[in-house]
Amino acid sequence: MTAPLIWVFFGLLAFSVPVAHAMLGGVAAALIADGKPLAVIVQRLYTPTQSFPMLAIPFFIMAGSLMMSGKFGVYLVNIARLLVGHFRGGLGQVTIIGSVMFGGVSGSAVADASALGNALIPVQKKEGYPGGFSAAVNSCASTVSVLIPPSIPLILFGLVSNVSIVDLFVAGILPGLMLGVGMFAMVAIVARAMKLPRSPLPGGFAAFKSQVFIAIPALLMPVFVIGTLRFGIATPTEVSVMAVAYALIVSGLLYRDLTWKGIWDASVETAMMTGAVMIIIMASSTIQWVLTAERVPQMLAEWVGVTFSEPWMVIIALNCVMLVVGAFLDLPAAVLLLGPLFVTIANSIGLDLVQLGLIMVVNLAIGLYTPPVGTTLFISTAIARCRIGETVRALLPFYGVAIIVLLLISYVPALTIY
Repeated sequence: MTAPLIWVFFGLLAFSVPVAHAMLGGVAAALIADGKPLAVIVQRLYTPTQSFPMLAIPFFIMAGSLMMSGKFGVYLVNIARLLVGHFRGGLGQVTIIGSVMFGGVSGSAVADASALGNALIPVQKKEGYPGGFSAAVNSCASTVSVLIPPSIPLILFGLVSNVSIVDLFVAGILPGLMLGVGMFAMVAIVARAMKLPRSPLPGGFAAFKSQVFIAIPALLMPVFVIGTLRFGIATPTEVSVMAVAYALIVSGLLYRDLTWKGIWDASVETAMMTGAVMIIIMASSTIQWVLTAERVPQMLAEWVGVTFSEPWMVIIALNCVMLVVGAFLDLPAAVLLLGPLFVTIANSIGLDLVQLGLIMVVNLAIGLYTPPVGTTLFISTAIARCRIGETVRALLPFYGVAIIVLLLISYVPALTIY
């Protein structure tokens, strides 16, 4: 069954068929070739939807949408601008800091790229920043969101690997900060070379005090999420519901900027993003059933054990595969497809599964700003109104930063402490 699945799946992708539909087409071809009833697809589509932890995905998306529907985004940007705006190229560093703080609220790189990009890229261009550079910084910085809790990709990996989502959340904090610091430093280096302007926040320290005081309740959301999970007060699903209540209280009672239209828009955005993720989860379940029936994970683990003599070589091979796959598949789809396969390989070489989850998410996050299917790359380039080539050229040093962090996570287990 495996050969028809692979040929039809990649054939449909080549014709720009959506990933979930390409998965279902490949599975249908595999079942027909093996003489099995297509009713299996319907059964497998239904199975993953019955997972209680999966309810955390729409609620965390909803919480982030509610928080960003009002003034919080403005407060966040102003705080970051006051901290680093006086440096050369400071608005680029504002994007990095904003992504680190915003990541703890949204959990989505796409939401981060869209919200911060629309807020900052036009301002950067107005002050003389090249469009390609602004788009490059926004597209790579937004991927910090997939590591800083709550992270939707880490939730997905936890579901397919049976790894504790709490452990993944805690372990993702340090790698996320490492990415942020590395990109921050690279912006400083490039900005000095390009002689980019300084952009201090008008109002100085007086504005800083008021903005921090107002933004503190929203900035505490990731602390609330991690603390509640770490001390066993609630499960990830329960915490996600509490996060929505927290967002409603902060936006409605403290900021007083939550409107019925804001709630409606957040609900629509949540439904759309949840639907996009769920259809991929459901379709990937059918592929996992075929691969399990054909013993593909076991055979792959055996082949890796014979081909590569050392664990470090296996890790390099896994990284190479994920970098290639991430350039063509969106992050959630790639996590769901590769997760079950790589878990078997990781167990065979003694690689900790939490570490594997972070390696996988960092790898596939690079694909979000890598052509030809980089989601944050296209969003940021469209906002900057420049050419893809300009953005990719400006991204080259940031690819280097991401690869360095990836190698450190891959070979220094202490960096994924949980």
